[in-house]
Amino acid sequence: MLKSLHISNYALIDRVDIDFTPGLNIITGETGAGKSIMLGALSLILGGRADTRVVSDHSVKSVIEASIDVSGYPALGQYCIDNDIEWDPTECILRREITPAGRSRAFINDSPVPLNRLQGVALQLVDIHSQHQNLLLARPEYQMQIIDTLAGNERLLDIHRARWNDFRQKMKKLKATRLQLERDRRDEEYTRYQFEQLDRLNLIAGEQDELEARRDVLNNLTDIKTSLDMALDALSEGPSNALDRLNAASDALAGISSVLPADASIDSRLESAVIDLGDIAATLSRLNDSLNADPAELEVIEERLNSIYDLQHRHNVETVEDLIRLRDSLASQLGQLDDSDDIVAGLEREARRSRALARESAADLTKARTEAAEAFAKRLRELAAPLGMKNLRCDIRVSPADLSATGADAVDFLFSFNKNQEPMPVGATASGGEISRLMLCVKSIIASHMQLPSIIFDEIDTGVSGDVAGRMGEMMRALSANIQVIAITHLPQVASKGNSHFKVYKEDDDNATHTRIIRLDDNARVDELAVMLSGDTVSDAARANARSLLDSNS
Repeated sequence: MLKSLHISNYALIDRVDIDFTPGLNIITGETGAGKSIMLGALSLILGGRADTRVVSDHSVKSVIEASIDVSGYPALGQYCIDNDIEWDPTECILRREITPAGRSRAFINDSPVPLNRLQGVALQLVDIHSQHQNLLLARPEYQMQIIDTLAGNERLLDIHRARWNDFRQKMKKLKATRLQLERDRRDEEYTRYQFEQLDRLNLIAGEQDELEARRDVLNNLTDIKTSLDMALDALSEGPSNALDRLNAASDALAGISSVLPADASIDSRLESAVIDLGDIAATLSRLNDSLNADPAELEVIEERLNSIYDLQHRHNVETVEDLIRLRDSLASQLGQLDDSDDIVAGLEREARRSRALARESAADLTKARTEAAEAFAKRLRELAAPLGMKNLRCDIRVSPADLSATGADAVDFLFSFNKNQEPMPVGATASGGEISRLMLCVKSIIASHMQLPSIIFDEIDTGVSGDVAGRMGEMMRALSANIQVIAITHLPQVASKGNSHFKVYKEDDDNATHTRIIRLDDNARVDELAVMLSGDTVSDAARANARSLLDSNS
């Protein structure tokens, strides 16, 4: 339940702290006293849009904070854990701050959270039924939501949405494949021509670099062989070459080996140098012998490279590897065209299977909704009769519709309030007072299925009076046995049913007008009810009547 609400620096409210109680909490006050301001502040806690105009003192921020008892709501705890939100199994504190500059921040249990996370948590804690929500009763999506809530269809809806999305994805893939195949068929001749050109060349990864290197050798063969000849002359073939000189040095030192330092290893070092130079010379000699001018080879290389360059230019790529990838892609396209009938048939089978599964889950939803609709209509008539609607007829229709994310149903609420009147859509036949009473009955029915700690009614009793108003108050009181109810009302018959009674009023100081709220004791409550019954001038008879209203609920 909503334990407390703190509001500071919000519109006409400089500071308000309210401690609510279990059961039925009544809030009354004159028109314009500020009840709607408090409701607006509370809506910010539920993720409503912030407006900098509500910050009255631009030197400090506006703060709205609610403390909610969440004992016994494990589903909410799991939601917070799944979304990495700080969780206390006994209390949840929601806070919203609005700076004078217009920046809004949201907190859950003192941890900052994105606004959508605040909304996700708050919607599982408090339901605000404002006056404009009476109009929701005429909307098909809201009617569907009511029936699904009563049917407990959350799990079935999750299953169906997953199947529906899978079906949509498969249909999207099928459509895209068909379009692609159509485009490919139009270009098939040109695609085959491109592929054959690439395939005919038998491209090999890395060959371009090798061919270009070989071409460079052949084009510069004379210079290369000249350099090799000069190197060989210097190493081993020319007069006074390096190998001969090293051998001469070795011979010269042979006779004085006894005087050479033992640790210098002169002999072995000279021998090693002779071996290394001889090996280098042999390698250069083999290379020199292998390099022969072959005009035919150069011509073949040039032709191969020109073919590669031509295809690279034509396809706007830079490497042989790019051409190979293009060739393989074209081969895949042609393969798809060749197998197009089988590909499309396979995708069609997958789509049909997916649609069949979605139809199956939609049928489960239809069955659950039909059963819930019958029970709902019966219960609605039972609750409405004491509220002055003894002739109410309810026709809750679940009819076939196109397959969608919500199933394959259309839900229609049809009502008649008078004898010999055919049921019609609620917006076409009900008065404002009748809609208010219907909405209270609806909320009473679905409250036990909503798993909510608190529900707030903002003048849901608009358009009713007298004995009917009293019966609406009794219904709210009965509802509050299982869920905390906060009711904003102008009717004394409703206000008298509360377990706690709060009064909203305005107070002036030297500088401004402020909205205040107090919890009324028994005597103050009698006076407030007397004012609601008779106006500003309170008579003893009005007080007696007020006392009688309160005593009737004892």
